[in-house]
Amino acid sequence: MMLEEIARIAARIAEEASAVPMRHFRQGGLGIEIKDDHDASPVTVADRATEEAIRAALASEFPGHGIFGEEFGTEGSLEGPAWIIDPIDGTRFFLTGYPAFGMLIGHLVDGVPQVGIVRMPALNETFAGVLGGGAVLNGAPIAVRATRSLAEARIFINEAERMTDLDPALFARLCRLGHTRRVSYDCYPHAMVAAGQIDAVTDIGLEPYDFLPLVPLIEAAGGIITDWEGRALSLGSDGRVVTAATPELHAALLDVIGG
Repeated sequence: MMLEEIARIAARIAEEASAVPMRHFRQGGLGIEIKDDHDASPVTVADRATEEAIRAALASEFPGHGIFGEEFGTEGSLEGPAWIIDPIDGTRFFLTGYPAFGMLIGHLVDGVPQVGIVRMPALNETFAGVLGGGAVLNGAPIAVRATRSLAEARIFINEAERMTDLDPALFARLCRLGHTRRVSYDCYPHAMVAAGQIDAVTDIGLEPYDFLPLVPLIEAAGGIITDWEGRALSLGSDGRVVTAATPELHAALLDVIGG
């Protein structure tokens, strides 16, 4: 099956699965639990039900493919064709009624991202990118901005609390950059780089299901996404990510991050 067809099916699965979190959005009875992780992350019945719906649809369309999801771990092998899922990226947004939570689905082959889907259920937006192909938003082609200068850039700093805990001086440097800067979270700022609305995002503390689905989308739109050392992202990456619209902006951000 061609990657474009795989992307089309994955986008449809994401759009259909959006009905699951939207049944719970801004409603009670979320059954909130706290994970035993470094960030005391919340998880809701909607997270689990959404991942179950995506897994079932992927298993039906792509029998034999491995699946790795945030809530239910790995089923099958991640060698060869596989899928990686974050059912609700931004659970804190979701449980506070803020519409910027997303859904991430990535298709991998031997761990290398081939197709990336970012679905924003409450905004009814579907971003899709294919390795070696193009990127679209709700079916319309998208591309990154041509910004090359940090002084002119629109920069988003994700996970400010984590960044200040790790390196307050770095956070202070980042807050002095750009023409416009904002502090944010999760996948939507990265998708907005692909859509040509934002120029760059710095991020930290991510898991593979948070960043690998972004790779084909950003690259298909003409942008760059790597770790903080400029290396390609993989299942073994350390969760520090920088996304940029142009090579010049990417290089400049890596210089700032490196001090």
